[in-house]
Amino acid sequence: MTIGMKTVSFKTIIASAAIALSLGVGLMSAAPAMAAGVAAHPRSGGFSFEGPFGTYDQGQLQRGYKVYHEVCAACHGMNLMHYRNLGDRHGPFWNPKYPNPNDNPVVKALAAENQAPDIDSETGEAIQRDATPADKFRSPYPNATAAAAGNGGAAPPDLSVMAKARHDGANYIYSLLSGYKAAPAGLTIREGQHYNPYMAGDLTPFWTGDHHDVPPGGFIAMPPPLQNGQVTYDDGSPQTVDQYAKDVAAFIAWTSEPKMVERKQAGLGVLIYLFIFAGITYVAYRRIWKGVAH
Repeated sequence: MTIGMKTVSFKTIIASAAIALSLGVGLMSAAPAMAAGVAAHPRSGGFSFEGPFGTYDQGQLQRGYKVYHEVCAACHGMNLMHYRNLGDRHGPFWNPKYPNPNDNPVVKALAAENQAPDIDSETGEAIQRDATPADKFRSPYPNATAAAAGNGGAAPPDLSVMAKARHDGANYIYSLLSGYKAAPAGLTIREGQHYNPYMAGDLTPFWTGDHHDVPPGGFIAMPPPLQNGQVTYDDGSPQTVDQYAKDVAAFIAWTSEPKMVERKQAGLGVLIYLFIFAGITYVAYRRIWKGVAH
């Protein structure tokens, strides 16, 4: 073989290939070490809305809202949600008797449990009043600066679309909330931080052991928010951290994509239409070109 007027022997080609193969094997063997310190893969919550035909479990959404309202809402807001959304179709408190969720008595009662900021029409002063379905979810802090100041400098993120903002959203949230563990021996934790194997991060700088054996996960400023028996369920569901985490993860998945069921139903309808159209097209083709040589 000649390349650039120089002859390259077959043995040289074989030797080059062997070197490339050895380098490839070396990189493959180094992969576990390079992957050390990444977050653990989320556990499956077995959610009913997974898959192309999945739908939300209304009972689970109701329990998830209760966990959010009684626990998460103390620090995390949902600025894209209004109380009326709770009564939307396929939502936690959807009732076909009230196509307009503003008329839903359950939604009205849930909204009234919260206070909304307003202005006194006579004095012009800022006041608090009972919220209505038209109001946004109550924000725990007046602004981001106050949120950060009240949480050691780290403002709690808004949860409106958190399931869409994280890979494998619902399973990630479920795993994170239920996955707090004691820090492994050899891991240096800063004050105000907590170890969680499902939290993204690289613990290599804080690990005193073998750097090829760095534990998965990272540090999170939020302490474990859920405790067994913390929220009372009226439907007999287990009042455990695992169940709370599943339910609130499902609720956050719904707030992140409240029209998911409609989208799936529309997609199924489109597929059926395309299948029928393809069949009609094929039959027409066969009829038009019948007996015509191609």
